[in-house]
Amino acid sequence: MAIIYTVPQNHVVLIKRFGKHSRIQNDGLRFKIPFIESIKYVRNWNKIASKRGFFIELSEQQTDTPPRQCQTLDNVTIDANASIYWRIVDPVKAVYDIDILPKSIADVALNALRANIGKLKLDQLLSERQSLNQKIAAQLIEVASKWGVAFTRVEIQEINYSSETAEAMMQEMTAERKKRALIAEAEGMAKAEITKAQADADASMIRANAQVNVIKLMADAESSYISKLTENTSVDAANQIILSQKYIEGMKIITNNPGNKVFLPTGFKGTYEITT
Repeated sequence: MAIIYTVPQNHVVLIKRFGKHSRIQNDGLRFKIPFIESIKYVRNWNKIASKRGFFIELSEQQTDTPPRQCQTLDNVTIDANASIYWRIVDPVKAVYDIDILPKSIADVALNALRANIGKLKLDQLLSERQSLNQKIAAQLIEVASKWGVAFTRVEIQEINYSSETAEAMMQEMTAERKKRALIAEAEGMAKAEITKAQADADASMIRANAQVNVIKLMADAESSYISKLTENTSVDAANQIILSQKYIEGMKIITNNPGNKVFLPTGFKGTYEITT
C-alpha cells in the first residue's frame, strides 16, 4: 500500500497505529506514516460497502437477504426474503464493534422477518405487507446504533407458498365471495321489505288523513245545514227533516241490490208528519 493515496468521495479509510485504531481519513489526498501506521482492511465484507478492501463507503447500500423458510400464525410454511437499505454513519463501530457487518445485517433482518411473520396469519401477511415492513425496520433501528449504521427502509420482496396452500386460499376466497353475495342479497331484500312497509304505512296514513278530512268536511257541512234549517224553522222541525233524510239515504243503500229482501219499519212517522 502506498504512503500517499487518494480517498474517493463519500468514502473513508480507517488508520491503525501499532494495531489500534488511530483516526478516520475522509475523501481527498491522504497519507500514512510508514511502519507506524497501517490501514484497516475489511476484505471479508465481500466488496459490500467497501472498495479495494479498505475504502469504506458511506452512501446508502442495498442488501438482499436469501429466502428464509418461515411459519405463519396459522401454520402455513412460506419462503420469504427482503431488501434492506442502510448506510454507515459511524465507520469505527461498523468495522470494530460487529464481525462482518453486511452478513450480520442480513442475518438480523431475516430473524426479524421470521419473528414478525410468525405473529400473522397468511391472509394478514399478504394484505399488511407495508405494515410488516415498518415493524421490521423499527426492530432493526434498535441494533443500528450499536453497529454504527442507519436503516432507511425494509421491503419484503417475495412471499412464496406451496400449490396446495394456493388452492386452499382460492377455495376460501370463493367461499368468502359467495358469503358476501348472499349477505348482500339478504340485505337488499330486507331493505326492499322495509321500503315497502314504509310505503304501505305512508299510504295508510294518507288514507286515514283523507278520511278524517272527509268526515270533518261532512260534519262541517251538516252543521252548517242544521244552522240554516234552524234559522228558517224550529229546532224540532229541523231534527225531523234531518232524520227523514237519513232514513231516505238508508233506504237507498238497503234497496240498492234488487235481490235483497227489504223489511220496512212501521213505527217511523217522521216523513209523514213533515209532508202533511
